[in-house]
Amino acid sequence: MSETWNKRTKLVHGGTRRSQYNEVSEAIYLTQGFVYDSAEQAEARFIETGPDEFIYARYGNPTVAMFEERIAALEGAEDAFATASGMAAVNGALTSMLKAGDHVVSAKALFGSCLYILENILTRFGVEVTFVDGTDLDAWRAALRPDTKAVFFESMSNPTLEVIDIAAVAELAHAVGATVVVDNVFSTPVFSNAIEQGADVVIYSATKHIDGQGRVLGGVILGTRDFIRGTVEPYMKHTGGSLSPFNAWTLLKGLETISLRVNAQADSALELAQALSGHPALLRLMYPGLEDHAQHALVQRQLGGKGGTVLSLDLKGGKEAAFRFLNALTIPVISNNLGDAKSIATHPATTTHQRLSEALKDELGITPGLVRFSVGLEDAGDLIADLTQALAAAEG
Repeated sequence: MSETWNKRTKLVHGGTRRSQYNEVSEAIYLTQGFVYDSAEQAEARFIETGPDEFIYARYGNPTVAMFEERIAALEGAEDAFATASGMAAVNGALTSMLKAGDHVVSAKALFGSCLYILENILTRFGVEVTFVDGTDLDAWRAALRPDTKAVFFESMSNPTLEVIDIAAVAELAHAVGATVVVDNVFSTPVFSNAIEQGADVVIYSATKHIDGQGRVLGGVILGTRDFIRGTVEPYMKHTGGSLSPFNAWTLLKGLETISLRVNAQADSALELAQALSGHPALLRLMYPGLEDHAQHALVQRQLGGKGGTVLSLDLKGGKEAAFRFLNALTIPVISNNLGDAKSIATHPATTTHQRLSEALKDELGITPGLVRFSVGLEDAGDLIADLTQALAAAEG
């Protein structure tokens, strides 16, 4: 692969390995183990594996390696480790690098399962966690300490779509020697350049935009080669969170089209946001691509002006109005994924963020009337018409 290739070329050809048959589409190596030519070769491989040498599918696999190399090339990272799911990536990145007595500073606006890892799992093993408003640089500055080991945040929060300044937080964190870990799902690897902006470790739920068609689970941790192979890989291969070769192959196919899909989805999301903004059934509409978004200037700088593929609608009338809206939709499906070719509507307060306390939901703006809307690949005009009639139904 040429380092001079642009992103879309890397997304099609990066990391490709071909067998003796010279197949066009990448091969799926559905095997749990590998054969050695001799006992001496087996011994040598268990001491150190060389390029394109594999031991066991939990440790690595040729199809998985192709996905890791391709996503690393896209992200501009030295290396990557693919995981069984996005949450396996979050858990693996944090748990592999932390120990009892370490201190972590995290944004408080997090997906429910991420919050569970930080609040319940890491603290159970003696890690101290401080939560802050991720958009408030003074809050980060006050919370960081000389013994802070890591900071963690979603670059665009789920579901209220607050955008955190990666470069500014990274500068503060690096000043005390902390590792910057960024969950970059909503920003997408197409629009974001998180590593260039100061992130040390980037995490994706590949289940979302990378697959993009609702087929498989997957995740990936990206960072320096030393961190991925020296810290993450030993933890992941011994705890079993590795990615299935079939899922890796599916995600490779997803990477081939992710740029086309995500750009089209973001364009449609902006159309929807502009069409629905100010609708009388709404208390507020949140979309980072709109000029009235609180971090719009940051979006221009950090994401190249693209507001992403998700918008959030806060309906007057609370949960009852939100449910009437959801049940009146005819094109989008009601589910809890995002980044899919199909538009998906989600009620976070009763699903993805259900386990949060009412006080925290209120603090984060996850109201009973909030609906997260992941824009798919349908015609934007059709979606606008459907959401407009559903909003009319919500008004009763």
